[in-house]
Amino acid sequence: MRIRDSIHSDRLPPSYYAASNAFKEPFRRLEGNVRVEVCIIGGGYSGVATALALAEQGIDVALVEQNLVGWGASGRNGGQVLGGFGPEQSDYEKYQKLYGPSHADLMWQEGIRCVGLVHDAVSRYQIDCDFTWGYFDAAMNDRDMRDLTEGKAAMEAQGYPHELKIVDKQDVKSVVGSDRYIGGLIDMGGAHCHPLNLVRGEAKAAEALGASIFEDARVSKLDYNEDSIVVDMDWCRVTADKVVLACNAYLGNLVPKLANRMLPVGSYIIATEPLGDELAAEILPGNHAVCDQRWALDYFRLSADKRLLFGGVATYTGLHPTDLVKKMRPKMLKVFPQLSDVKIEYQWGGYLSVGLNRIPQVGRLDARTYYTQAYAGHGVAPSHSAGRMIADAITGNDEKLRVMEQVKHRPFPGGRLLRKPILATGMAFERFKEIVRL
Repeated sequence: MRIRDSIHSDRLPPSYYAASNAFKEPFRRLEGNVRVEVCIIGGGYSGVATALALAEQGIDVALVEQNLVGWGASGRNGGQVLGGFGPEQSDYEKYQKLYGPSHADLMWQEGIRCVGLVHDAVSRYQIDCDFTWGYFDAAMNDRDMRDLTEGKAAMEAQGYPHELKIVDKQDVKSVVGSDRYIGGLIDMGGAHCHPLNLVRGEAKAAEALGASIFEDARVSKLDYNEDSIVVDMDWCRVTADKVVLACNAYLGNLVPKLANRMLPVGSYIIATEPLGDELAAEILPGNHAVCDQRWALDYFRLSADKRLLFGGVATYTGLHPTDLVKKMRPKMLKVFPQLSDVKIEYQWGGYLSVGLNRIPQVGRLDARTYYTQAYAGHGVAPSHSAGRMIADAITGNDEKLRVMEQVKHRPFPGGRLLRKPILATGMAFERFKEIVRL
């Protein structure tokens, strides 16, 4: 789906990530027709992770991306590499209810493994993406602290393998230099990175292993034949035995059944000028990625050159703020008033996708068509798991994919016309409940 609006163009967004892109060399444009075993549609984490996993196993695979690899959410997000596959790692009971008692531990472990998959790829292929361990769940009130304390105990009882540490009010400024928080939970199993460099670096690794990666390749339709699927881009075609749909929020109406089960949601980020060592150490002494606990949360971290990258705001209507700095800067200053004189050098946004149950949607439309989407703003690491699940299923091991296919994903009510206002109303109600609790 070609989206052209105030935050989308044919090129990468005017982001800090694009400005510091370490993999500027473009991938090829497909000219003519090709025949492969597997064609992947979508050049974000899901598609690239699938291509890399298949290429590692010697499968002949082509990936087609309508714009540039990392153009969508994978190159626009906050760079927070967090665990959990669907439910939070602290809520094992929800894993049992969602995946069933016999598969709960398998999928809970997948929530740990997904971060490891990112780190393994970075290490194995020497991807320059500033991967840094350390995440902080910030508490704004006593209820948040109680939930985080109980969550820590539950994760440890389940055997969580990484360091967890409760930070109280006295010590919170050793993690976040702000009066907005009363404490929180350090999780050394979470991380952060340069997301655009990660996805483009992984694509380069897949290409080096034999995968064909094509940019500027917008798919117009899929034609199913008895012995093949033709991925049609009007001027050229990829013929494949199997297809993987990894378009996420930018699927458009290519496959209506999938489009009706997720909603694109706008999210936006600003990046400051470099803060210098002293100010950076004041606001984020431990260099953790940070999220608060609200429904429409703030999230932030430092870049490698010590800028603050501050994100938030969720728009469910499809309309973007007219001035991102005007919208985001006051939110940043509520957390860090000491940055009042700091310049904002970059502003950008994009879409993530959300399903009604906020659980990743991973499965098969039929025996030859696989899909993954709807990570609900929590996709950097889980998308890597999803890609591996699909690659494993294609090569003969579909155990995890079958578990994911047991989860029911209902279409949004109201169809394409009314689903956005209906959801926007629901989200406004959730934010109202948070205000009342505060």
